[in-house]
Order: sequence, then C-alpha cells, then structure tokens
Amino acid sequence: MESVTTNQYHKTISIAFAKDYFITMRPYLLFVSGVTGICGMSFIDDPEISKIILIFLASFLSYGFGQALTDVFQTDTDSISSPYRPLTKGWISKTQVLSTSLIGLIFCVGVFAIYNNINLLLGLLSGIGLATYTFFKKKFWAGPFYNAWIVGVLFLMAFLGGSDISALTNNPKLIYSLFAVFFGYANFVLVGYFKDVEADKLTGYNTLPVVYGRRIASVVSNIFGLLTIISSILVFTNSSFLKDILANNLYAVAILVVGIVVMILCQIFVHFIKNDIEASKAISLSVHAYIILLSSIVILNNPEWIIPIIIFYLLFNLTISLRPAKNQI
Repeated sequence: MESVTTNQYHKTISIAFAKDYFITMRPYLLFVSGVTGICGMSFIDDPEISKIILIFLASFLSYGFGQALTDVFQTDTDSISSPYRPLTKGWISKTQVLSTSLIGLIFCVGVFAIYNNINLLLGLLSGIGLATYTFFKKKFWAGPFYNAWIVGVLFLMAFLGGSDISALTNNPKLIYSLFAVFFGYANFVLVGYFKDVEADKLTGYNTLPVVYGRRIASVVSNIFGLLTIISSILVFTNSSFLKDILANNLYAVAILVVGIVVMILCQIFVHFIKNDIEASKAISLSVHAYIILLSSIVILNNPEWIIPIIIFYLLFNLTISLRPAKNQI
C-alpha cells in the first residue's frame, strides 16, 4: 500500500514538472524555430518524408529547450518582468530545468547530426551560444545579434540535414534567406526587450532600450525590419523573373506581401510604446511577420507545401492565443 502511494506521489510530481517545464519552453514560440527549420529544409533537393519529419521536430523543439536553458541564467530580471513563470516562482528548480534542457538539446543536435556530421559542430557552437547569451544580453550592442546568429545556425543545420556544405557557396537564394532569418529574429529580440525595460534597469541588463531609450531602439528596430523585408524580396527576385513567379507561384507572392505589411505595422507600432505593458502588440506583430515572411520563402521553394504551412500558421495562432500571460510573448 505504501509503495503504491509513493508511486502515485512520484507520478504526480513528474506530471507537475512536465507541465511547468512546458510553460517554461514558451510553446507558442516553438513555431519560430519550427518555421526556421522548415525554411532551411525547403532548399533541400527531394528530401525524404522521414527526414522532413525528424528535422522539423528537432527544429520545433529546439527553441523551447534553448529558451528554458537561457531562463536558468536570467531569473533575476525574469522574476520582475515575468513573475508568472514556474522557474521564477520556484515551482521547478534551476538544476531540473538545466538538466532537462541539455538532454533536449542533445536530442535535437543528435537528429541534425544523423544526416550531416558537420551539424554536430554547429550544434555544439549553438549550445555554447545559448549558455553565454545572458552575458551578451547585458551589452546593448550585442544582444539581438548574438541571439540571431544562433537561430541562423539552426537554419543552416536544417539545410545541411539534406545538403552538402559546398552548396552554401553557390546559392544566393539561400544566403538571402539566411539574412532574412538573421535580421528578422534580431528584430524580434530587440522589440522583445521593450517589455522588460524596467526590470532590466533594476537588474543591470544594459539592453539598447535601457541605455539609449525606446526612441533610438525603435529606429534600430526599423532598420532590422527593413533589412528583413529587403532580404525576403531578394530571395524572390533572385529566383526568376517576377512575371514568372506571379504566373506560377502567386500564393508565395501573396504571403510575401502579407508578411511585408505585418512587418511595416510592427515597425509603426514600436514607435508608440511608452511603457513595458504596451509592448505586446509590436512584439506579436514581429513574430507574425517573421513566420509569414519565412513561410513565403518556403512556398516559393515548394508550392506543394502550402496546406501544411497554412495548418502550421493556424496552430501558431491558436497556441499564442492560449499563452498564460497576455502581455508576455
């Protein structure tokens, strides 16, 4: 009888931890790394369905494991700006989160490495980048760029899951897409800092909005947003004549236009943020713009993926609507 009770207790604790860790992963943002991996895979020639599924799974989950890992080193500022999170509440320990995140990231890197050994090295570099991100977040000149290169590496790992590294040197579309990933994610990171200004001031995180104010940070965000749009357009214009794209892949062009409009709206709204609470709308738009713009590239490369991408985007909207704190993204 005592053994049964003990087993039930441990089962309850395990379920509670799984729930709390899932919240820590920010499930609504798994779609960010997910679409990054899909975009990288869209450049693979004739990928196998099993490969697509496994690389997508590794890409999708990598954001959550990486986010939880960085949270371990940022409980000082998160306890002020995001008190709802289980880690800051003390419901789960740093040791638990750190060990689970490392196991999860090892799994993700292992999947990528199965298909290309070079991904083992890239995965190791990304892991080091995640573990050291908090240090660079405290430098106003480094945070967005430092986070963005890690996501850029994810894009490359997904591509290299079905391609040789030599393919990187003769594919302008791929390079432009990498720029879109880099600047689009850097913009998301920078706009995300707008919701933590007060907490970051108190805890010594010298982000760009903290050091130079929201006005200057908004202008820098505009530059990132513009570079993301330009990079995305260059992917299309490098593909073939515009009239051919309009004739053969109108869906991709339509998605591109929607993504550009959403990005422009983000860049407008970011100028009207006066306090941390007002930042959520611009942050949400930056996420939507990132996913939509990369989706347009995916459909440009693989028009037959249109239905899965639509389902993917609908699931993203459902998940983000269910987030536990509506002012947090």
